[in-house]
Amino acid sequence: MSGALVCIGDLVEDVVVWSDGVPRAGTDNPARIRRTRGGSASNVAAFASSLGTPVRFIGRVGDDPIGDALVRELAMAGVDARVQRQGRTGTIVLIVDGTGERTMYPDRAAAAQLADVADSWISGAAAVHLSAYSLEGSRPVLHQASGIARAEGAILTIDASSVALIDTVGPATFRDLISTLQPTYLFANSAEADRGSLRELAGPCTTVVVKNGVDPTEVHFAGDRSATVRVPPVDEVRDTTGAGDAFAAGFLSAVLDNAEVVEAVEAGHDLARKVLTEPGAALTMTADETGAVRD
Repeated sequence: MSGALVCIGDLVEDVVVWSDGVPRAGTDNPARIRRTRGGSASNVAAFASSLGTPVRFIGRVGDDPIGDALVRELAMAGVDARVQRQGRTGTIVLIVDGTGERTMYPDRAAAAQLADVADSWISGAAAVHLSAYSLEGSRPVLHQASGIARAEGAILTIDASSVALIDTVGPATFRDLISTLQPTYLFANSAEADRGSLRELAGPCTTVVVKNGVDPTEVHFAGDRSATVRVPPVDEVRDTTGAGDAFAAGFLSAVLDNAEVVEAVEAGHDLARKVLTEPGAALTMTADETGAVRD
């Protein structure tokens, strides 16, 4: 796996509920429901693998049948899954409304208990991607990964992950933690960037990439230099689940293929667009659907 992308974070079961119509409290609501593999870091790993990028995932699931199935599915997606087994596998319930927006109810369980990772699982990567969700429960692993990446000259990326997470950790503390990890690239949506004042982290070590939905993506470099990258139009947003993870995977795969930052942002937009336009696309996307060519 020398020169590969290593993704560290959650592998959980997603229970995705696509509601039909306006929810009615206290009674039945028609819906379509699907159970599938989820977790931000594992999504990035699977998406990047679908583009032909060699990927390793590091995380923890329960010692249970659901964990067995999730690890098997990730391996079938072409990912080298290095997964600890203990306790109960995490679950996230996602409610997707008619506009494609989703509301999440996470129970991370074993995913929040990742610890004591062997250095050899991380070492040798060309890029290391971290989910900020792991700041709750697995913070020492993120510092370990950051230290190895810096020592070996690897690219380090962090996804800010969630406004609720920033609020839980505290905006100032969250910003200080990210600054200490010294990512090469920090991904955030506009709400996360505003809540944590994350644009301020742009500097000699870190480029901050801020996604603004259909509006242009902001790229903040060191030295007060910035750029905006137009987002290709999407006729109809059907499901936002996994779109941010697809963006990160497209970006990272492009950077590892020696793309410039703006080109990498465009690659992230292209993969995210495939997810946005079809309900459940993030759950079923294969290498053929993303245009990858595999040997």
